Amino acid sequence: MVDSVNAQVTDAVTQTNVKVVAEAPAQAIASLYQVASHAAGLSVQNAVHSQQAMNQITTAVVSKACQLIMDIGEPSIK
Repeated sequence: MVDSVNAQVTDAVTQTNVKVVAEAPAQAIASLYQVASHAAGLSVQNAVHSQQAMNQITTAVVSKACQLIMDIGEPSIK
């Protein structure tokens, strides 16, 4: 059984571990940016949906108001 490990092997493993640890903050910030962007996108989608729903209600109200205005001039038949 071998008690020692080749120095090149330990150096390669050490460099790989250092690389992974060094990249962790950048990956964490990238994940944060992605989550924040997704949340902002959902917020905009929600605002657009609310605006479209309000436009539908507004159209119905305007139609009913026009109908009521047009009914004012009609003589009633008895």
